[in-house]
Parts: sequence; structure tokens; C-alpha cells
Amino acid sequence: EGVVMELADCALPLLAGVLPTANPEEAFKDVAAAFLVGAMPRREGMERKDLLSANVRIFKEQGQALDKVARKDVKV
Repeated sequence: EGVVMELADCALPLLAGVLPTANPEEAFKDVAAAFLVGAMPRREGMERKDLLSANVRIFKEQGQALDKVARKDVKV
């Protein structure tokens, strides 16, 4: 809910709505624009390759959901 409040505080005039969800297919259904703000933060002792390895799962899932349910002209 924190990200939702941050977006509302920005008073973005073109923001029609925000759907907080952990389900990528629900989140990206018919979207024209997607702002991907989720990723695993770097932890102490992690190397860059460890971080990329962990985040690739997140980005892959999001990319597959975008391809499946978003508008074909979606801007990411």
C-alpha cells in the first residue's frame, strides 16, 4: 500500500488508477503502460551476479505476464 500512497501523493494527472496486487496477470491486464518497481534489494555480502540471479525470476514472470495479458502496444 505504500507505493499506492506515494503515487497518489504525486497527484499524477494521467494516473487513472492503481491496483495493488501480487498477481502479475491481474496487474498487467490490458495495460497501456507498466512501471516495474519491484525487485529484490541487495543484501549484505551479495555480489552483483547474485542479485541479478534473484531478480531474473521476478522480471521473467513480469515479462511473461505482460506478453500474455497486456495490450500489444504496452510501454514498459
